[in-house]
Amino acid sequence: ELGAIEIAMMPEIAPESVRNFLNLAATGALDTTTFSRTVKDFVIQGGNLSTSEKWNLDLARRMTRKIPDEPGIIKHVRGIVSMARTDEPNSATTHFFILVGNGSNLDGRFSAFGTVTKGMEVADQINQAPAEHEKPNKPVKITKALVTPCKK
Repeated sequence: ELGAIEIAMMPEIAPESVRNFLNLAATGALDTTTFSRTVKDFVIQGGNLSTSEKWNLDLARRMTRKIPDEPGIIKHVRGIVSMARTDEPNSATTHFFILVGNGSNLDGRFSAFGTVTKGMEVADQINQAPAEHEKPNKPVKITKALVTPCKK
């Protein structure tokens, strides 16, 4: 809703996370979902399929598919995209986050799978919007998630 955020995938670092994210985007599962969690100067979190206007049984089933943790050597710094999960290992499903600040406490624990190449100002705008207890007052919608070929 506020502008495009482009993300370059890192399949050599987190192949299952990349596959999962690209599948969600390509099938339209992320369309109409919102960034439903923000932590000021830290992260914006999206991928909660229950925020979608297209919620149905197929998407509900997708949420139960857990993907393995793939913590790697990538440092959790501004612009990194990583899988969100509960405190339980290997519990990531469809939720992801974009760091707008430093997240070194996440290094080696969460699956970083992409990096923002354009649109960090959009992520910053989402992060700075009014929120109450990490819940945005007006969550920003992902209008459409697109998968495009890499530019060479």
